Amino acid sequence: MKKIVIMALALFLITTVNLYAEGNRVVIATGGIGGVYYYYGTQISEILNKNNVAAATAIQTAASVDNMLLIRDKTDTAKGTYFFATVLPDTAYFTVSGKHEKFAEKPAKASIMWMMYPNYLHIVTTDKSGITKLTDLQDKRVSTGAPGSGTEFTALNLLKAARIDPNKFKKWEKLGAKESDEGLGNGTLDAYVWSGGLPTGSIVELSNTLKRKGLNLFLVPLPETDPGVAAFMKEFSGLADSLIIKKEVYGTASDTPTLAFWNMFVCPDSTPEDLAYKTVKAVFENVETLRSSVKPARDTTPESSAKFVGKTAIPFHPGAVKYFREKGLVK
Repeated sequence: MKKIVIMALALFLITTVNLYAEGNRVVIATGGIGGVYYYYGTQISEILNKNNVAAATAIQTAASVDNMLLIRDKTDTAKGTYFFATVLPDTAYFTVSGKHEKFAEKPAKASIMWMMYPNYLHIVTTDKSGITKLTDLQDKRVSTGAPGSGTEFTALNLLKAARIDPNKFKKWEKLGAKESDEGLGNGTLDAYVWSGGLPTGSIVELSNTLKRKGLNLFLVPLPETDPGVAAFMKEFSGLADSLIIKKEVYGTASDTPTLAFWNMFVCPDSTPEDLAYKTVKAVFENVETLRSSVKPARDTTPESSAKFVGKTAIPFHPGAVKYFREKGLVK
């Protein structure tokens, strides 16, 4: 009889633990439709669902800043609801440190799960716009990205470093990727800023659209020798890198030097270690599924993430570190 009671109690405990695990809900905050964040986050949610890690849903957002707000304000540990997010590193740093105005009184508490892929800053225009360098934007019709997005955050900081006042633009728009493409394509915009992986599908489509109209896509170069770029890189030391967008990516006339940032996939500090571990494990064990749908995910590798462990201003979650340690990538 005693043995039966013990077995029954053990079964009850196992069932309770399983119900708790199954009760976790993950909401993945991504970005606007047309951008890589949205498709990347959607694929991650499918991987988590198919591998029974948690009930996961991906949602469209204005990207990085809004995503960090969701992590801070909408995660509910009592209900087992955790907001995970795709985010730019400079945005993540400013929101966690409280240097961003929306987080000054209440910084976000977030940890890195893995590094996704390098995000390249695009200043998109046409070969007929007369815009060939950063300072040429001053008197033009420009979109700096959706309000609350990481693109907007980076764009405004770059303009500030270059001493360009967006209030003095001929027209200042704050549009997402899709709307910006449409604006440039129909001639209501001269240029727009976008931060995304390579290639960003909507820009590939825009390039084709422009060619049908007798125009060619042009990306404004951002070399380290540009005073504005140099000032930006000094202010955001360690968060920005100088990389090249090859001409083959979008069919431009030449390679384009620009700023690049490693995107982060982050979670609240309060995420249970086991949930974070299982999430990272499921993603990397099914990473080919992710790569088949999202081209920039070719850079989503355990190695590219592990090399940053212990070197970032924002720490990696213990559950993620556990996985990298098991793979022999972190001591």
